[in-house]
Amino acid sequence: MFGERLLRARTAAGLSMQVLAQAVGLSANMIKKYEHGVSMPSSDSLLKLAKALSVRVEYFFRPATVQLSNIEYRKRANTSKGVMGRVQADVLEQVERWIDLENQWPVFPVPKFEVPQCVPSIIQSLDAVDRLADDLRNEWALGFDRISDLIDLLEQHGILVVVTGAVKDGTIDGLQAHANDKPVLVVSAHATGDRQRFTLAHELGHLLMHGRLSEGIDEEKACNRFASCFLLPEVSLRKQLGIRRNNIELQELYLLKHEFGISMAACLYRAKEIGIIKDSLYKSYQIRFGKNGWKKSEPGEPYPVEKTSFFEQLVYYALAENIISDSKAAELLGMSLMRFRQT
Repeated sequence: MFGERLLRARTAAGLSMQVLAQAVGLSANMIKKYEHGVSMPSSDSLLKLAKALSVRVEYFFRPATVQLSNIEYRKRANTSKGVMGRVQADVLEQVERWIDLENQWPVFPVPKFEVPQCVPSIIQSLDAVDRLADDLRNEWALGFDRISDLIDLLEQHGILVVVTGAVKDGTIDGLQAHANDKPVLVVSAHATGDRQRFTLAHELGHLLMHGRLSEGIDEEKACNRFASCFLLPEVSLRKQLGIRRNNIELQELYLLKHEFGISMAACLYRAKEIGIIKDSLYKSYQIRFGKNGWKKSEPGEPYPVEKTSFFEQLVYYALAENIISDSKAAELLGMSLMRFRQT
């Protein structure tokens, strides 16, 4: 058990055996022996390993009871196996803490995810994808205004969301998986807020529509369509831009981005998709975005990144109800007991 968890922590940190060994004053061969279960570290070395890998000592002895399955990445074609391994290791660590917290409760105060009643058994067109997005908003009582906190919304419906900082180069936007039958959606901590939100909505589309699309409907296109409509419904966009437009100011797209948390490019595509603007205007904007480098970094202030305190709130809820101890709360929050008691 110790060796497996040491390997996972080292992988999540993106460290080679040699680099970790140098950080704790050991040989790479000794790290290898630890990971293969041939040897166990002394108490002093254990403390140094925990510090170097930014984990608590208890982490190394927590039973590995969580497995990720049905993993689907949103990644670049050249993303290495090492990068994907780091992401998976970080995701597993965060998911394990969620499952650990859930197991402390006699009755966990978060519902188990159930496929919403509005999801049809067969989705026969992209227009039906739009209807699904609108119907989900109705079923979840969201109306057609901005979704202010998408992560909290998903978590409150039993979908576990992980924000991973394991990869900084943008090679992975996110992934979808299952952990112990619990759906898990993952986004990069280094993406802009609008990109995070689109990735989460896209992965939600996969979760709801996989296996339900008629033959001939591309799932990636359907999920992009779902994400756009879920974040920016047609009725809201028409309210903002009108029924038909001959032109749109760049500032209008910027304001839409910050009101609905969806990129300027996605707002523009959505306007074309539902017929508010003509293809010719969309293409001219595409050229303008390309010339100005806005496809990589849009003008103006970026949309704020998604943040959630839901897990932390549940930890303190459990602590207040004497379901967990101070020590367990500190472990779940990934901090020392001394630091926890100072908060």
